[in-house]
Amino acid sequence: MATTLVKTSFDFPGQTAEFHGKVRDVYTINDDIMVMIATDRISAFDVILPEGIPYKGQVLNQIAAYFLDASAKIVPNWKLAVPDPMATVGLKAKSFPVEMIIRGYLTGSAWRDYKNGCREICGVKIPDGMRENEKFPEPIITPTTKAEEGHDENISREEIISQGLISEEHYAVMEDYTRKLFKLGSEMAAEKGLILVDTKYEFGLRDGKVILIDEIHTPDSSRYFYADGYQERFEKGEAQRQLSKEFVRQWLIDNGFMGKEGQTVPQMTPEFIESVSERYIELYEHITGQKFVKADEQDLTYRIFRNVSACLLSLK
Repeated sequence: MATTLVKTSFDFPGQTAEFHGKVRDVYTINDDIMVMIATDRISAFDVILPEGIPYKGQVLNQIAAYFLDASAKIVPNWKLAVPDPMATVGLKAKSFPVEMIIRGYLTGSAWRDYKNGCREICGVKIPDGMRENEKFPEPIITPTTKAEEGHDENISREEIISQGLISEEHYAVMEDYTRKLFKLGSEMAAEKGLILVDTKYEFGLRDGKVILIDEIHTPDSSRYFYADGYQERFEKGEAQRQLSKEFVRQWLIDNGFMGKEGQTVPQMTPEFIESVSERYIELYEHITGQKFVKADEQDLTYRIFRNVSACLLSLK
């Protein structure tokens, strides 16, 4: 099995801070530039699973770069360069403490809540009589707080503004950008025979302006259905064929794990790990229309350090 990168500890030229998230490790350079490393870690139910997934980091980083470039004309973003298959270098921004989740269909956690009687998510009313995987009349925005540890929490637009988390002016810009990005992502997915079901975006403030930060439209942050057969499966009440991380969550559920206290993560066999890797690569090829080229995974740490360092020196 290919080598995986599950932990980093870099000391880049001019490095002033570092942060290790569930999947990404972020290094700050001269308090002005960010280096984001997409590792091969995988998380579900806000828990980092014990095994890495080969080429997952490369897939995430390259899909994000593909969409950041495609959307740059309609929404400003942080990306400056992609010096390594697993790394992006960009502008540092003050991150807003809220993730903008937008849903085009009633599925996943929203469906689970709806099935249990919930008819309002983040202050957004949802009509009675909807079915699993049904398309909303219009996409709905259901923000969550960003938790450094544990679970993110749903929050309404009104609560965000009244609690002073984000100004009304900046939140209005974030809403507008969220809808524009989702529209573009949906159109690009449709061209490849996919449906962008739901996704999340993160924004920050740079020189007084709202910009898009982090990844977009990857299988870690988005859910895709295959368009072919969607309507037939929906009418029959069958599960949709999808390209997303949901199949990992379902595998965990089937094996008795939902991230709750006292539960143990089931053993991830080499066969299962390989199947997850193949699904990530499949999504890359399907959503971009490009053949995935596996980067040399020998001595990943040195390769990333060399490529990123050269990029940082060129930006001076």
